[in-house]
Amino acid sequence: MFKGLGSVVLVLMLVSCGAPRPRPSAPQAPARPATPQVPSGVHAYRVDTEQSELRVLVYRAGPMARFGHNHVMVNRALKGWVNIENAQTASAFSLTIPVADFVVDDAQSRGEEGPDFPGEIPDDAKSGTLHNMLSAALLDAAEYPVIAVDSVGVAGTQGELTATLTIRVAGHESKIDAPFTLESDPQRLSATGSLELRQSAIGLTPFSLTLGALQVQDMVQLKFKIVALASSSSR
Repeated sequence: MFKGLGSVVLVLMLVSCGAPRPRPSAPQAPARPATPQVPSGVHAYRVDTEQSELRVLVYRAGPMARFGHNHVMVNRALKGWVNIENAQTASAFSLTIPVADFVVDDAQSRGEEGPDFPGEIPDDAKSGTLHNMLSAALLDAAEYPVIAVDSVGVAGTQGELTATLTIRVAGHESKIDAPFTLESDPQRLSATGSLELRQSAIGLTPFSLTLGALQVQDMVQLKFKIVALASSSSR
């Protein structure tokens, strides 16, 4: 009995510390500045950090999933610019996301995401999860302090658009498509959307423990709201 209990306690300790599998080597992408530079001659809207947010929903998996937690990761430190042209396919944007600014499992965000994220998470488990996420095996915050997102193209009409993006995370560069709804006026832009994304598709190795008995699903859900203000309205 005590031996079995000890095994469970060990698993829980490892989960709190977030011991990851090493991430395989990935193609290296060039480093990016913390704040994207607006190209010369472009009259762009500036991303408003106070109103913008990226939210990542991460789900547990494996036969021992009951010993883990689903997680809500929120980043409210986005920076960048957006340029809207009359022909929306000519519009462009550039964002950076400082990885050290992710907040793990704050009670309000978990409550907003519903029954898949019940209760509060102990502070030591939050800090363990954040430590794991920023480690060299995952986001490698010491070497790559920002995630960089740049538009390649925008398609769609009537405010329902899809952007093809280049995303650079932990030294790996990938392309993804992100649908979003755009609301705009001369002073303010607001883009909101959500999508599912495999961690492995952007060069990350999902957390796994005890030969896969406890793991994180490869698929995560991203939710975002990007608000950008005209230069005269920027704070």
